[in-house]
Amino acid sequence: MLKEFKEFALKGNMIDLAVGVIVGGAFNALVTSLVDNVIMPLISVIVGRIDFNNWFLALDGKHYATLAEAQKAGAATLNYGTFISGLINFIIMAFVVFLFVKAINTLRKKNEVVVEEAPTTKICPYCKSEISVDAKRCPHCTSQLDEVV
Repeated sequence: MLKEFKEFALKGNMIDLAVGVIVGGAFNALVTSLVDNVIMPLISVIVGRIDFNNWFLALDGKHYATLAEAQKAGAATLNYGTFISGLINFIIMAFVVFLFVKAINTLRKKNEVVVEEAPTTKICPYCKSEISVDAKRCPHCTSQLDEVV
């Protein structure tokens, strides 16, 4: 069982996955910082200095000035501003991943070697039917095919 686990854990795909998860976590932190510290303040300025983090609904029916105040009072809150921030995070991250995959696909297409396969059929010069490239006689018109067509 230990041997099987070692084979599983040391497979190339497993190592690639682990690296991807680590880089993804760092990328997530970077995008979250971008959204929280750059994009959301800009959106707040554009729409009138609104702080999305303080967009919430207190479920106990009372009014609180800030989310921190509601949480300090122990009120259950519906934090839709945090959800909006997370949604913007997701859209930005999805767009960046899209650009990254698009760039990788472009590089792959440039590096692909196009191998043309040898033709398996040819056209009979007499009846213009499609026949096997190895044919010595046309099966349609029975003409003798002496030369390579």
